[in-house]
Amino acid sequence: MDEEKRLKNYLESIYGEKDAQVLYSRLIEKIDLYKNRIDVADWRYLLTQKDIVLITYADQFVAEGCKPLETLHKFCINYLESSFNAIHILPFFPYSSDDGFSVIDYYQVDPALGDWVDVHAFSRNFRLMMDGVFNHVSQKSNWFQSFLKGEKPYHDYFISVPPDTDLSQVVRPRALPLLTCFDTKSGVVNVWTTFSRDQIDLNYASVNVFLDIVDVLLFYIQQGARIIRIDAVPFLWKEIGTDCIHRPQTHALVKAFRAILDQVAPEVLLITESNVPFKENLSYLGEQINGQGETDEAQLIYQFSLGPLVLHTFLEGNAVKLGAWIASLPQPYCYFNFIASHDGIGLNPAMGILDEAEIAALIETTREHGGRLSYKKDLDGQDKVYELNITLYDFLNDPAKPDLHKDIDRFIASQAIMLAVAGVPGVYVHSLFGSHNCDTCDQNSNQPRSINREKFSYEQVVAVLSDPDHREALIFQRYIQLLVCRKENSAFAPLAQQKILKLDERVLAICRENKQDHQTVICLTNVSDEHVDIDLPADFIAEGEVFTDLITGKVFYKNRGAVKLLLQPYQTYWIEK
Repeated sequence: MDEEKRLKNYLESIYGEKDAQVLYSRLIEKIDLYKNRIDVADWRYLLTQKDIVLITYADQFVAEGCKPLETLHKFCINYLESSFNAIHILPFFPYSSDDGFSVIDYYQVDPALGDWVDVHAFSRNFRLMMDGVFNHVSQKSNWFQSFLKGEKPYHDYFISVPPDTDLSQVVRPRALPLLTCFDTKSGVVNVWTTFSRDQIDLNYASVNVFLDIVDVLLFYIQQGARIIRIDAVPFLWKEIGTDCIHRPQTHALVKAFRAILDQVAPEVLLITESNVPFKENLSYLGEQINGQGETDEAQLIYQFSLGPLVLHTFLEGNAVKLGAWIASLPQPYCYFNFIASHDGIGLNPAMGILDEAEIAALIETTREHGGRLSYKKDLDGQDKVYELNITLYDFLNDPAKPDLHKDIDRFIASQAIMLAVAGVPGVYVHSLFGSHNCDTCDQNSNQPRSINREKFSYEQVVAVLSDPDHREALIFQRYIQLLVCRKENSAFAPLAQQKILKLDERVLAICRENKQDHQTVICLTNVSDEHVDIDLPADFIAEGEVFTDLITGKVFYKNRGAVKLLLQPYQTYWIEK
């Protein structure tokens, strides 16, 4: 089915045949307009092992007299160009709350950060990833202010609900009221606010909302975006009388966005952010549309389950449960793998994989290591922990009992696992340095997630990285070494084969094989604080005599028909034959 027919079908499934026909005509005008504006490749982008994404705020590095976007660009060019080929700059638009995710104006760069010229600069060296915060806007946005005044077409851009409406089935991602009262020209109304009173949900039942968001989507591509992250995608469509999550219309909306991109900018990748149990998350890949594994929805989905599973693995010193889960992952491996991010570590994606006692242990460790907890409302009205707010380094290592070299080894081991698992890795900027919890950030913002969002002085970071014995410098050097190694070896390509080997319950053993390039690598990570002896599998060593660790260059030889390795606590080997 061609893109035009696909798009028509999606629009009809959302808006009905009559409205969809009118909408399609208006949409084609917009598509033709942007085709003449956008300078983008007309071919599909094929992901390889070189695709590694840095996740960062625009003002992550601050230097006096320099715009934050310029400073970030300088850091990325000077320190990261050899290891990353893509950068996700978190929302850099004017905003009123939630560190950027309450957007006031989709079309502007926050002047405190820079301008579109500064954003464009990144696209010369990296594939640029931007946020499509398409579920909601700030109450200070022109769209919402026009809604309050009753101005067309904004009168139906948002969802007003009578106060006695039964919304008991609605899935709540926050322990906050679902509706917020606002004074309008017509009187007081209750408006749908899924995430906070300052984040007003858009009403996609309005065709004008859909058209405006498509315009924003194409505008971002015109500004250099080559990956679009759709934020909070499960909640896009509201239907009273349902749970209002993962609705068929939501999937149709994402498929429509994808069909539009396939016409205008097929090089651009769509990635959906859905902090939900794995099987629900998987649905956003859609259905296969050809025999090559290509699907009709997102090209990548956030792999939220990986984070809590890795934390559990190091807490227990046992890789069995993580290995079994990795072995169960369906192909194609269209996963955006991450452990740390600007948000906390979600627990919903661990449901059905970890049991209640194991999840309780993650919560308790977060408390003990100085972290915070975020809560949501269950359907029975009870508050329940849904997210751990803590830096990854401080979860893995008790800040009250530092052991420098062991702590670094444990942390790097967690990152080596993320880089070995099939998919595209996303590295949060704080993981490059092993950041500690920022208690003052949390206190200043009254937002638990801020504990993991500290900003840095550029000069101080440069000074720290110049000292090879400094903790942050040691972590940075080892992390960059892993990233460069991964980029140079095709066995780590996202679609290369993946197999879990059962060698020892304390060792996660992943065999990655690229059949096109005939490269096979066995990735071994000791997740315990014990020494572990390992024999490489007989079929792996059958045709070889010499085996090399890609990370260190260390060589191992076959001796009496076997290759024996000793893994130190938290040590990683990437063995190639």
